[in-house]
Formats: sequence, C-alpha cells, structure tokens
Amino acid sequence: MLHLLFLHYVGSEQDAGPFIEGHVAYLERHHHDGTFLVSGQTVPTAIGGAIIAHGVDRRTIEHITQQDPFVIHGVAKYTITTITPGRVHAALADVLSS
Repeated sequence: MLHLLFLHYVGSEQDAGPFIEGHVAYLERHHHDGTFLVSGQTVPTAIGGAIIAHGVDRRTIEHITQQDPFVIHGVAKYTITTITPGRVHAALADVLSS
C-alpha cells in the first residue's frame, strides 16, 4: 500500500518559516525509519510539498501526518491518497515489497 501525501500551506509559505527546522527533523525521522520514500517541495513552492509513504496502513499514516510541526502549529494540512499499486517498475519492486 502506498500513500501520496500532499502538504498544503494554510496561509503563506512565510508562515511556515519558524517551523521548518522541526518539519525537516520530522521528514528525516520518517525517511530513516523507511516510511517516507520520497519527499520534496512542490513547484511552485508556495503550494506546499508532497511525500510518498509506504509500509503502514491508512490509520497510521493519518496519525503520522498529525505529528508534523507544520500541522501542529496550524500552518499546513495534508490530504492523503492511498493506492494499492497494480503495476510497479522493476527498480521499485524490492523497495515496495518490504
């Protein structure tokens, strides 16, 4: 199961400024534990960011997104789209099977 997480700023991108350090630590923690496969800013950056997550169920990923300092401080919110991959590129097969 994969989760596509879309982070949307509630206000301006500048409102998130004071919480960037905590947000980066949050991303690093979940990349390190293997839940987040990819994360990055959208283009343009003023919209927010996106994350591809795997290895946890929908309820767990909802809980994880609520721990983001951007969400805790009310400067951003997530929308989550959960998918069950039907076709997977060979380069990703081992990663997604773990």
